Amino acid sequence: MHKSKLKTNQVRINAGVWRSRLLKFPDVDGLRPTPERVRQTVFNWLGQELTGKVCLDLFAGTGAFGFEALSRNAKHVTMVENSNLALKSLKQNQDLLKAQNCQILNMDALQFLATNTQKFDVIFCDPPYQKQWLDKLLPLLNKHLDDIGVVYVEAEYALADTADWQILKHGKAGNVVYHLLKSA
Repeated sequence: MHKSKLKTNQVRINAGVWRSRLLKFPDVDGLRPTPERVRQTVFNWLGQELTGKVCLDLFAGTGAFGFEALSRNAKHVTMVENSNLALKSLKQNQDLLKAQNCQILNMDALQFLATNTQKFDVIFCDPPYQKQWLDKLLPLLNKHLDDIGVVYVEAEYALADTADWQILKHGKAGNVVYHLLKSA
């Protein structure tokens, strides 16, 4: 009997010190990497360079947002991932890139937010679709955001301004609707 082999996928870092480096990641249920052109747009919105910024990649998955932020000179990135398989891949990519300003945590996003006291300049929030994560997360993210910080949110639907959040920019690519939010 042959052992089944896990399919390996990859995403490319777009810019910065690790430009064009490929990050490998396994097939994990619910893991869907953000398309490259969407990530390019998001980093254009953020101003290309993230020098000195402290970032949170809340559903790290492939690590594409977190490693891209570090490649663009972010001061520190915290990656939170609940899947053990995805976590193993994140740590392998951290070793490959020798990414020292990166903390990778194996925990649930809500558990992290309940215990975290650090403030972030940029929060990347790309939760699994069809599970109403944003209903639970958006009310909690304000207290984890620096005064002039922003939140990148990806969803399968468009968000609207609320009492707590103002949409600065948004776009759509296929089934991906992406937004840049700030506290209202």
